[in-house]
Amino acid sequence: MMQATTSVDERAALRAGNVAPRDWLIRCDAVAAGYGKPVIGPVSFAAARGDVIGLAGANGSGKSTLLKALIGTARIHAGRLDRQPRLQISHQQQDFDTLEGLPLSGVELLDLTGAGSEGLPPWLADRLGERLDRLSGGQVQLLRVWACLMAPADLVLLDEPTNNLDREGTAFLAATLARHSADRAIIVVSHDAPFLQSVCTEVIELKP
Repeated sequence: MMQATTSVDERAALRAGNVAPRDWLIRCDAVAAGYGKPVIGPVSFAAARGDVIGLAGANGSGKSTLLKALIGTARIHAGRLDRQPRLQISHQQQDFDTLEGLPLSGVELLDLTGAGSEGLPPWLADRLGERLDRLSGGQVQLLRVWACLMAPADLVLLDEPTNNLDREGTAFLAATLARHSADRAIIVVSHDAPFLQSVCTEVIELKP
């Protein structure tokens, strides 16, 4: 089982119920999560609008499992998870099925999530009408992240969003997170420590 490091003050505030209901969108108090048995936890944190929380740690530390616990597809074995009523969550998963042969364009992907295209870099915006299986891996990845990040959601979960991105794509994503975090909470899983340090208001390190 993995242990997350959080501050003593934060744990005390969470346990004492000192985080005002109007401030947080989702709150974990000593959550241990997994499937047949726990693979992550106990973890405690609260996410409010304007927060960009990074989840760091080695492979197998349960980062993706924790995201799945937040949306209810992984089991919570211990602790408490609270969500605000009618919380809208957008989740970009690390893995996805192949797009080969799927006649889905970038415009149609954005329509599916309710995301707009304004603000996309020209090198991607100019290709929105093309099928996704004809774009590069980095272009598809950035478009998938954009579709989730710009969806009408209160909480955005991004799982390894910099995968397949080059330096230009990573820089664009970092700038986008900075511009669009004020009205939502964002939780980011990444092995890219410099990226997390540059975009997050808090980083939680998952340790053995």
